[in-house]
Amino acid sequence: MSSSSSSMDCVSSKDKETDPPKAWWTGETVAVVTGANRGIGLALAARLAERGLSVVLTARDEARGEAAAAAIRASSRAAGLRGAVWFRRLDVAQPASVAAFASWVRDELGGLDILVNNAAVSFNEIDTNSVEHAETVLRTNFYGAKMLTEALLPLFRRAPTTSRILNISSQLGLLNKLKDPALRRMLLDEAALTERDIDGMVSRFLAEVGDGTWRGRGWPEVWTDYAVSKLALNAYSRLLASRLAGDGVSVNCFCPGFTRTDMTRGFGKRTAEEVGRVAAGLALLPPRDLPTGKFFKWRTPQLYSKL
Repeated sequence: MSSSSSSMDCVSSKDKETDPPKAWWTGETVAVVTGANRGIGLALAARLAERGLSVVLTARDEARGEAAAAAIRASSRAAGLRGAVWFRRLDVAQPASVAAFASWVRDELGGLDILVNNAAVSFNEIDTNSVEHAETVLRTNFYGAKMLTEALLPLFRRAPTTSRILNISSQLGLLNKLKDPALRRMLLDEAALTERDIDGMVSRFLAEVGDGTWRGRGWPEVWTDYAVSKLALNAYSRLLASRLAGDGVSVNCFCPGFTRTDMTRGFGKRTAEEVGRVAAGLALLPPRDLPTGKFFKWRTPQLYSKL
């Protein structure tokens, strides 16, 4: 991603701290945060624990994940908080790992209330646009988030005031970055769009990457493989929100903007801690203010079709 690209900037006019919401949760409320051994995921998990929830951190790196959970656990205990903090190794791109994690949540926790799909990868430098690792990027950022969500859906406690999914996404994956008119029409047709359509779009992209014909085909031009993964995640989130409407689970996406993390090689306009605070605020919105099917550009909820 380029630090000079406006496509990175998701700042809204409401970019200022707000008062913490009145707590609707307890120490028994379980939040799962993927990719939580560093960066935004770690900051978000720490913030949720600080607010008194029970938090499950997941990551592929077991040593770093255990260390992160231990640090958060120590802080929580020092503050006298009742929520528990666990670490579980999870590779969202591996079906066996996802299945094992879902079984653990079911058997050990009895369910969950909040899922934050934060785990994601990118192999580009700030000013490069290679698609060499496109398959891994799509398998992690889109298919992995989708696979984990579907595995955990039966385990949500299904309370409309509490059950919620927040997908960490990017403005790079908004519809206005897609130049192919046929794909744009397909994604905009909310009544007809299916998961098969989304999977077909991803398969087409990967096929064009494979035969070297992806350039000039209307795909997003900045961090193309990452952007397509978020384009697919946004579309899936919209479908899932419609599917779960009235069924006790809200589904929203959140663009944190250009954040200083390992993925951006330390470049960015915000710290992971700043993003973690805002993401936690969205994950903990009071039930009366909780939407579904929205894309949050920082704190501002918007309809996908308007972007």
